[in-house]
Amino acid sequence: MLLSGDERSAIERAADALAAGDLVAFPTETVYGLGARADSDAAVAGIFALKGRPSDHPLIVHVADPSDAPAFASRWPDVARRLTESFWPGPLTVIVPRAPGMAAAAAGGQDTIGLRCPSHPVAKSLLAAARARGVPGVAAPSANRFGRISPTRASHVVDEFGDGLLVIDGGDCQVGIESAIVDCSGTRPVLLRPGQLGRERLEAAAGVAMGEPDAQSPRASGTLEAHYAPRARLRLMPTALLNTALQMLGDSALKLAVYSRSVRLPPGSLLRWRAMPGDPDRAAHELFATLRELDAEGPDLIWVEEPPPLPAWDGVRDRLNRAAAA
Repeated sequence: MLLSGDERSAIERAADALAAGDLVAFPTETVYGLGARADSDAAVAGIFALKGRPSDHPLIVHVADPSDAPAFASRWPDVARRLTESFWPGPLTVIVPRAPGMAAAAAGGQDTIGLRCPSHPVAKSLLAAARARGVPGVAAPSANRFGRISPTRASHVVDEFGDGLLVIDGGDCQVGIESAIVDCSGTRPVLLRPGQLGRERLEAAAGVAMGEPDAQSPRASGTLEAHYAPRARLRLMPTALLNTALQMLGDSALKLAVYSRSVRLPPGSLLRWRAMPGDPDRAAHELFATLRELDAEGPDLIWVEEPPPLPAWDGVRDRLNRAAAA
C-alpha cells in the first residue's frame, strides 16, 4: 500500500504499524528503508525474512533525534560524539558498543550497534511519531531484496515487494547512496563504508585519522564484497577499454547496456546507453535509479565506465565495485 508522506494521516498510520510490530518502508535522504521497531526481535525478524537477508548481517537503527541514540549504547565514545554533532541529522552511521539487552537482533548478535539520525523530513516525522508510541528506534536496511539494487523511489520498493507492504512516499531520495559508516567502538575510528561524506570531512570532524577495516572490524550493513547488484552482469571498465570495446562491437551486442561518463555512443546506435553525470553528487543521486532502468530493459551485461580515482567518487566507486563482484 502506497501512502503519501505529505499527509499526516499516513505518518500516523505508519507509526501505528511500527508500534504494532509491522514493517513499513519509508524514505531517508540516502535510500528507502525497510523498517521495524528495533526493540522487538520478532519485528526485526520480519525484515530478514522479507528481504531474504542473513540474520547475522546487522541492520542500522534510525532514531528521531540525536539525543535518542545513546540509549542503545553501553558507551558513547568521544569520537562518536564529535561526528554526530557535526553530521546528524544526516547521511552518517556510527557503530558504538551496544547496551546489553538492546536491539540484539538488529545488531546481528554483535556487541556493537549501528546508529543513524536521518535528515529526510518524512523520516523525521515518522520516527518522532513512532517514538511517541513507545518505539525507541527503527531498524531499517534498504527496502529491496538482499544483495540487489537499493531503492531511491517509492515505486522501486513497490516493484520489489508488491502492494502488500506499507510504503510511505517521500519522493526521490536526495543523496541516492547509503550513509557512510564509521566504526567508533575501538581505540581508533575506522571508515567501514564510504558515502556522500568523504574521508577528509569525516576525519576533520573526528579530529583523528581513520584506520582501515580489518578482520577485527565489526560486521556492518552493506559491506559484503558482493552487493547492490542488478540482475544483469555488471562490469566496471576503464575508459579506454570501454571505448575500444564499443568501437569493436558496433551494434552487434544488442543485449548490452552501457552507463558511461566520457564515452558516448554514436547517434543512431541501437545499444542501450545512459550518460553518467560528471559531478559525483549527481552521479550518486541517480546511480541506483539508472541501474534499475537499464536492468529493466533486459540486457545480459551492463558495462559501466570506472569513476575517476578521486576521493569525492569513493561512495559511487564502492557501490559499483560491490555490484560488479556479485
